[in-house]
Amino acid sequence: QVQLVESGGGLVQPGESLRLSCAASGRIFSVMAMGWYRQAPGKQRELVATMISGSITNYADSVKGRFTISRDDAKNTMHLQMNNLKPEDTAVYYCNADLVISGFGRRDIWGQGTQVTVSS
Repeated sequence: QVQLVESGGGLVQPGESLRLSCAASGRIFSVMAMGWYRQAPGKQRELVATMISGSITNYADSVKGRFTISRDDAKNTMHLQMNNLKPEDTAVYYCNADLVISGFGRRDIWGQGTQVTVSS
């Protein structure tokens, strides 16, 4: 019964910042990889940022220098700090984790998404 729940989305003006959070619940033995994806209307879901082995990060070219992915193991939570937001960042943002779940093995889990709208 592992679940990921996103929070922190909302409506902001261009140039402002948001901090997204993804809280995991359940019997997680280990985290192989985690990341954030987004999907805008009429477009396919795309990679925003990933973290592998707890430290190796990768970012989409469109967000490099503006977004930062991080994790808080004590709280079973990961974050996406989004600075200098642009209208083209408007999308539903999803968190994803490649997990080893106690008693069940490896699973790929997705959250339900949180809306980010950047508009003046």
